[in-house]
Amino acid sequence: MSHTQSCHLQVADLWVVRGGRTVLRGVSLRLDAGQLGEVTGSNGVGKSTLLRVIAGFLPPASGCASLNEWGAKDLAPLAERVHYVGHLDGLKSALTARENIQFGLTLSGQARLPPREALDRVELAHVVDLPVGYLSAGQRRRVALARLLAADRPLWLLDEPLTALDRAARVMLMGIVANHLGRGGLVLAATHEPLGLPGALELRLEAQ
Repeated sequence: MSHTQSCHLQVADLWVVRGGRTVLRGVSLRLDAGQLGEVTGSNGVGKSTLLRVIAGFLPPASGCASLNEWGAKDLAPLAERVHYVGHLDGLKSALTARENIQFGLTLSGQARLPPREALDRVELAHVVDLPVGYLSAGQRRRVALARLLAADRPLWLLDEPLTALDRAARVMLMGIVANHLGRGGLVLAATHEPLGLPGALELRLEAQ
């Protein structure tokens, strides 16, 4: 399945207040189909917060985020068209790699690849039936990334996606992201390091 080429993410004048402190002040951006956005800035400026608001985990004080598709009707809510991979891997240690991916599919639907094939794409087919609690930090991170491949969603929100990945795994991730963009998908990554793909749009956040 290819994503519509007219899909775009619009974030308009987003304000976020947490604990009485303004974390994000009037953030706006637009990402078009096939575009990578990189949210940069020092620790504590709200990079992760921005992704979590777009994913629907946190409410904004004002402003909005929307994923628009030209000509589409009866679209699912934004949160149901987003893949979010946080700074933590979000895996259940007692479940196998296969079960973690299958569990994600029961929540997200729209299966694109079976769990074993998704794990094979990140070179982890050999741990498909091993509880993830036995895996290294890098392997767990790759299982989390395999979930991106298993279910078909147009917008990927990646929080520090290079964390715990060695050089080979980083190259693999770049290929996965480039393939998603080539299919008309969108990626917004909060990162201290550029992902190394051409044409990325940088949104630099400053301390409030």
